[in-house]
Formats: sequence, C-alpha cells, structure tokens
Amino acid sequence: MRYNDEMNNLQGKTILITGAARRVGKIFALACAKAGANVMIHHGHSLEEAESLRDEIASLGRSAWVLTCDLSQPEAVSNLITQANEISPLYALVNSASIFENLSFQNTSLGDWEKHFAINLTAPFLLSQAFAKQTQHGRIVNILDWRALRPSADHFPYTITKSALASMTKSLAIALAPNIVVNGLALGAILPPADSSSDKNKIIENVPAQRWAETKEVEEALIFLLTCPTYITGEIIHLDGGRHLV
Repeated sequence: MRYNDEMNNLQGKTILITGAARRVGKIFALACAKAGANVMIHHGHSLEEAESLRDEIASLGRSAWVLTCDLSQPEAVSNLITQANEISPLYALVNSASIFENLSFQNTSLGDWEKHFAINLTAPFLLSQAFAKQTQHGRIVNILDWRALRPSADHFPYTITKSALASMTKSLAIALAPNIVVNGLALGAILPPADSSSDKNKIIENVPAQRWAETKEVEEALIFLLTCPTYITGEIIHLDGGRHLV
C-alpha cells in the first residue's frame, strides 16, 4: 500500500487509536494522518507525549485530539467512544493499547491476570460494542501478537488475552457484518524493548526474516486493513517476519 491519491480513501475520516501516544501506537497514528485521516489520540498516562503527537499530526495538515482514559475502568471505557463521536464521528477504531508483562504461569497473581484481561480484552470488547452501537458503517482493527495463534509459556497473561482477542476478532466479524469490517494485525519484532538491558539480537534470532520490522511496513499494514475491500473481514494478518511459523 502506497500513500497516493488512487489508494488513499481515508481523507477526512476520523480514527480512534488506543494507546496512540507512544511506540507502535504512535506509528499507527502518524500512518493514519499521512493517509489523510484525522486522529483521536487515546492515552492512559502519557499526556505530554500525546500532546506532542497531536502537534506533529497538526503539522501534517490533519486534525488530532487527545483523549484520556484509564482502560481498566469499564465505565470510562464505554464513554470513550461517545466522547470521540461528539468531537468528530468515527470511521474506525484501532484497539492498540495493551500491557505486556513477562510473567510465567507460576508468577502470575490474580491481580496480574485481572489487569491484563481488563486492558487487553475487556477494553477492546467494550470499545467495539460502543463503536458498533454508534457507527453505521466502519472498521475495527484489533492489534494482536504472533503469540496469539502460537501461544507459549512466556508472558502468560498477555498471551492468553491476545489469544482471546484473536477469537473475538473473528466473532465480531460475523456479528457486525455487513456494516462493520473487523480484522486483526498480529505483530512480531516491531520495536526493541524500552528496557535497554534486553538482548535485542536474541529477540530476532528465531525470526525467519532475521531482522526487525521497518516502520514503513507497520504503517502500510495498518493502512491496508483500514482501506482494503470490505469483503475482507475476520482476517488476521501477521506482520512478524514469519515468527509464528517456527
């Protein structure tokens, strides 16, 4: 997908991206702005970064708004869609926000379990439900992980919630057809961990592509799912260099 006049049909449409202030969420937000969309920048605890991103999007000639919401609070989550629609009617919802903690099965407390489910699964459910009630025609993109379809023992609560979100993606594609298209984007090694002590080379040693993703590839994958034929629904695209295959 290239950002050109023939393929760009996001012009003037508004997209809500959760967790948009930092890292991959920020890449998604800028990709949408470059493709002509206006962006609702959701954040939980990153106001300064969200406001900086808003200014960056404005410099591209697009509109952007900062929305603050603690995704662990169900009532606030349900109101987020209404708040966004009151500013500018939404065309698409990108469920990108998640927590990713390196917890084994034995080390996962009930609090850890509930926190991962609240943010990684319950929030996308509530947001999708509210979006579907308030949107006649649109798109939902759920951001997944290669682990979702090939689970392992590491990052236990994260993996379980992403696996459930993958199932929800397919169920929603059926439940919301034909008016709302629902697809998933399963990511692999996109950005090195924020923890500088992590061995970045070890992370990609099992990736067939033997490299990290390029920012451009992440942008193009999301824009494809936001602009692809509406006959494509319930699909999960892996952007992971083949990691889910080995």
